[in-house]
Amino acid sequence: MSKDTAVKPRGRIEPPTLVAIREAAGLLRAGDIVGMPTETVYGLAADALNPEAVKKIFAAKGRPADHPLIVHLPSAEHLPRWAESIPKDAIALARAFWPGPLTLILKRAPEVPDEVTGGQDTVGLRVPSHSIALAMLQVFGSGIAAPSANRFGRISPTTALHVQEDLGERVAMVVDGGPCAFGIESTILDFSRDVPEILRLGAITPDAIARVIGRRPRVRGEAGETPSPHEGAGQENAAAQAALAPRVSGALAAHYAPRTPLRLVPSALLADEAATLAGEGSRVAVLAYGQADPQDSRLIWQAMPADPAAYAHDLYASLRTADTLDADFILVEALPDEPAWHAIADRLGRAAVGSGEGG
Repeated sequence: MSKDTAVKPRGRIEPPTLVAIREAAGLLRAGDIVGMPTETVYGLAADALNPEAVKKIFAAKGRPADHPLIVHLPSAEHLPRWAESIPKDAIALARAFWPGPLTLILKRAPEVPDEVTGGQDTVGLRVPSHSIALAMLQVFGSGIAAPSANRFGRISPTTALHVQEDLGERVAMVVDGGPCAFGIESTILDFSRDVPEILRLGAITPDAIARVIGRRPRVRGEAGETPSPHEGAGQENAAAQAALAPRVSGALAAHYAPRTPLRLVPSALLADEAATLAGEGSRVAVLAYGQADPQDSRLIWQAMPADPAAYAHDLYASLRTADTLDADFILVEALPDEPAWHAIADRLGRAAVGSGEGG
């Protein structure tokens, strides 16, 4: 068998050449799944119009079948094929932030498979800004379903190696686009109901959205975002609206989790908490803004950036490193309660719950 006709191993990492991009598109057309870089995290990609291919995503990740996927599009011009009754505000946001880390939840078009939507009447859509993802989408020519390329509920991948480590031969190949620029998942904004609502925080903030559409969206779980009822059954209606919110990726209480128990600790208590655990014989990994010089060898400190964008970029890679240290606990210094940090705090809170340490 010649080198040209040899069967290539599954799970391999390929550099982002045109040859690799065309091969990845060919694998998608054949119904296989591949690792795709985006500006947020690496995605596990399949042809979004092929139900059998989409099922392979769920099998590879161990993902519940009713958990919907986000469809990545080559451009905003593809929106009408995937969504119906697109609000003008959604179009304005697509023009402002696409390509980029904003997912719009819209009423699905009839041909969108149930396997993509989790059986719902809505679909999540975005155009990624990563040049390799866009090249793959242009060559493929249609929508690509691509949740994070990791085992369900675990730390999202921000490098090609993370994908290979998590999924191995479950994925046909991984196109290496380098470390992800943003490092956390996209903002998810629901336009399927009367009032726009952010169902997952990300790099596109509520205030940035408000500057485009002239009104601030509600934010799921944010105090004060549900209007106070002043007439009729307002309070009951607000609760009903919350219950009707579509299921979306990454919104479960337990998600993004390391295998090592993770605790969020206020800055003033961090050193004492770490010392106490070490004194009890535990090995402790600590993610904190400043680099400490602990005397106890059971304490392993990782310095994290004080800038929120840099912190988000490093977060998942740092958690993965901490998860390899044979530690009994991961302690993370609590984040500032400021809007720029809220998306990161959301991920860490879910990671704590997923590791068994959250409330």
